[in-house]
Amino acid sequence: MSAMSGSVEIATAALRQAVYYLDRSLAPAPKVRAFRTAMKVVESLDDSDLVHRVAAGTITELDGIGPSTGAVITEAFSDAPGGYLAKLEKSTRLDVGEGAELRSRLRGDCHLHSTWSDGGASIEDMARTAISLGHEYMVLTDHSPRLTVAHGLTLERLEQQRIEIERLNELLAPFRILRGCEVDINEDGSLDHPDDVLAGLDIVVASVHSKLKMPAEEMTRRMVMAVANPHVDILGHCTGRQIVGTNRAPSQFDAEIVFAACARFGTAVEINCRPERQDPPDELLALAQEWDCVVSIDTDAHAPGQLEWQGSGCDKAVRHGIADDAIINCMSADDLLAWAAN
Repeated sequence: MSAMSGSVEIATAALRQAVYYLDRSLAPAPKVRAFRTAMKVVESLDDSDLVHRVAAGTITELDGIGPSTGAVITEAFSDAPGGYLAKLEKSTRLDVGEGAELRSRLRGDCHLHSTWSDGGASIEDMARTAISLGHEYMVLTDHSPRLTVAHGLTLERLEQQRIEIERLNELLAPFRILRGCEVDINEDGSLDHPDDVLAGLDIVVASVHSKLKMPAEEMTRRMVMAVANPHVDILGHCTGRQIVGTNRAPSQFDAEIVFAACARFGTAVEINCRPERQDPPDELLALAQEWDCVVSIDTDAHAPGQLEWQGSGCDKAVRHGIADDAIINCMSADDLLAWAAN
C-alpha cells in the first residue's frame, strides 16, 4: 500500500461507523470505548505512518488498537467484501416491523442527548444523523443540573448551548434543532429549572430520576404536579423501569390519576424507545389511550446510532392503534411549537 492523502480520515470514518453500529445495538460500554479509543490513536498518526503500519500488519502493536479495531482499520483500505464492519452492520441492523409506515411519517424526535450532558456525540453529529434518517427537526433535551452524574446543564451552560444551537441551525437549515431540556421532577413535584427558564425553551420533557421507590401516593402527587406545570410538554419514561441489565422495577403510582392529569393539562405521554426501558408497558399505554392522552415517540438517544430506535416505538404505537393525530412528532416543527405554546 502506498502512502495516500486522507488515510487517517478513511480509517477514522470506518471506526466511527463501527461505533454507530455498536451504539444502535446498545453494545456494552467498554466495547464502544475501545473503538472510540482507537479513533483517538489513529487521529494521532500521520497518513504515511498509518499506511506503513497497515501494510506491515503492525497496526495492533499500538496501544489502544486491538484485534477488532485493527481489523476495521485494515479493512478500510481493502476492497474485499464481508469484513468485520460489514458483519457488524448486519448483526446490529434494526428491522422495523408493522410500524415502518408510521416511522416514515414521523417528522422528528423529541427526546435526545448530546455531549453537553451525558450523550456520546456532539449536537452536530446527532443532527446530521437525524437528517440522514429523514427527520425535519430534533428536540435537544440535555439534562437539567440536578442530575450531576449526567453533567446536567446549569443556567449558564444552557445559555451557552442556545448560542451553539443557533449557529447550527444556520449551518443545517432547513433542518431545525429545537431547544429543550429533560428536566428532573423533584420529590415535591417541583421542577429542576425555574418557570421563567422553562418558558424560554421550545419543548420540555419532565422525568423522574431519583427516589424511584417512593410510596405510590407520594409518587402520584409528584408526577401530577409536574405534568400540570404549563411549561411541561412531555412526561418522560413514566415508570422509570429498566428491563435489561439492572432490571429495575417500575415505580408505583396511580396511573389513572397521572394519565387523567396528562389529558387534562395537554401533556404528552412518552413512548420511550430505549431497548432497556420500553416505557410505558403495554397495559399502561392502553390506559393512557383510554384517557385520550397524546403521545410522543422518542428514542432518548445518547448516541447517533440510537436514533434508529424510533422504529420500535412505532411498532408499539401501531399495535395499540394510535392515530397520527395523537402522536405529536407527526407534526411539523411549526405545528409542534404551536401545540407546545397552547
